[in-house]
Amino acid sequence: MTVTHRPVKGGIARESLLSLEAYAKARDEFRAKVIAHKKARTVHLGEHLTLAFEDELTMRYQVQEMLRIERIFEEEGIQGELDAYGPLVPDGSNLKATMLIEYEDVGERQRALARLKGVEDRVYVEVEGFARVYAIADEDLDRENDEKTSSVHFLRFELARPMIDALRVGVPLAVGVDHPQYQARIAAVGPRTHEALLADFA
Repeated sequence: MTVTHRPVKGGIARESLLSLEAYAKARDEFRAKVIAHKKARTVHLGEHLTLAFEDELTMRYQVQEMLRIERIFEEEGIQGELDAYGPLVPDGSNLKATMLIEYEDVGERQRALARLKGVEDRVYVEVEGFARVYAIADEDLDRENDEKTSSVHFLRFELARPMIDALRVGVPLAVGVDHPQYQARIAAVGPRTHEALLADFA
């Protein structure tokens, strides 16, 4: 069974979701499609920080997985998941990403999260010739406390129309982080990533 990708501006359409039974049959194929789709949308900043740029397909997959895991089939529960994940879909003027801070050793991770407090506000994208656009972080809830930051953050990068127009004609897109305790920069994302992210402004 083929699962079609139907982009929805600023959200996920209820009718794009499969029933639990239909999803069980389509899951392996759908999962493989999403994994391949995510490759071009993933950017590694140094060894410990990863940005996974989200879109309608990646978020629809998250909703389907949550419905499957929680065995949710009632409309109220389905709508709750759509309301939770819909805001993470780009709406035409922005890029949205899940940021992961990754350390294999638990102790090292805890020390790093304390050291990297505020890092989510220092992640940026930069269209060549324009000012950096820093992330608006965690609009859903506060993921930081007085001692440390979280290992997962949700970021929004709001781009002005001239920046988007420049990207469309091939101007490079840089991605970086300039926290005092962690600096990394990719001067230009690769062509596959550039093309994938450009689709978010359609």
